Amino acid sequence: MTWPEKTLPTTDASEKRSLGAGVFRRCDGCAHTHDAAELARTFEVCSQCGHHHKLDADGWRRLLLDDGELAQWDDHLVPNDPLRFSDGKSYRDRVAALHKKLRAKEAIEIGRARMDGRDVAYGAFVFAFMGGSMGSVVGEKITRLFERAAREELPVVLLQSSGGARMQEGILSLMQMAKSVAALERYRKTRLPFLSVLLHPTTGGVAASFAFLGDVNIAEPKALIGFAGPRVIENTIRQTLPAGFQRAEFLLDHGMVDLIVPRLEMKARIGTLLQHLSDGRRARR
Repeated sequence: MTWPEKTLPTTDASEKRSLGAGVFRRCDGCAHTHDAAELARTFEVCSQCGHHHKLDADGWRRLLLDDGELAQWDDHLVPNDPLRFSDGKSYRDRVAALHKKLRAKEAIEIGRARMDGRDVAYGAFVFAFMGGSMGSVVGEKITRLFERAAREELPVVLLQSSGGARMQEGILSLMQMAKSVAALERYRKTRLPFLSVLLHPTTGGVAASFAFLGDVNIAEPKALIGFAGPRVIENTIRQTLPAGFQRAEFLLDHGMVDLIVPRLEMKARIGTLLQHLSDGRRARR
C-alpha cells in the first residue's frame, strides 16, 4: 500500500489564527457573544447586561470630547531611566516597545478640549501603557495640567485608571504623589471645578493622591477603586472582606465617591456638573 505524501505546512504555527478571532467578543459579565464592531459602537458596554469593559483613551476621546478632538499638551515628554532598572528587560526597552505598539509616549494624555461647547483642560490615563502607572512623566504632566488650567482659567476633567506608582522609577515615582497634589491645591485658588472620574481600576499611588480630591468624584459601575487590592488586604489583616469591597457601589455607600454614572451617560452628566459649578463660581465673583 502506498501512502500519500505529507503536505508540508505553508505557515508557521505561531501565525495561525482562530476562526473569528477579532470578529466576535464574549461579554465578561453575561458571556453573551457580541459582534466586535457592535461592542465598539456601544463604547465597550454590553447591550445585554450593561457590563462595562475597558475603554481605551481613544474611545474616551470619541465618547466625551466634541468631535473627539484633543489639542495635546506636553506630548514631547518621555521617561528617562535614572535607576537603570532591569527585570530581565531594561526599562528603556520596555518603554520603546510600548511607544511602537501603542503610539503613546506615556501613560497619560493631557490637553485642551471642548465638551458640549465648553472649553476644558482634559486628562486621561492610558492603562495599556504599563498599567497606567505613575512615573515622573505622568506626575509632571498632571502637574502641568493643573498649572496650565489655572493660567487659562479652565475647569479640569481627569479620567483615572492606574495600577499605582511605577516601580521602575522607585522613590522618584512616589514623589509624584506630593507634587501633583501640591499643583492641585494651587489650582483650587482659582475656584474652578475639578471633576475626578474613577475608572476600572484606580489603585495605588493615584488613588492615594489626587483621584479622591475632585470637587465631584465620579465612578463607573463596578469599578475597582482603592489603594491596595482586596487579596493583599485580606492576606495582611487575615480577615474576609465584605462582599463588593472596593467596588464603586461599596465606596458610594461609604461616602468615598459622589456619583456612579454609566458610561453612555457620562458626557451629559459631566456637562451638567460643569455648568452648575462654573455658574456658581461666576455668582461668587
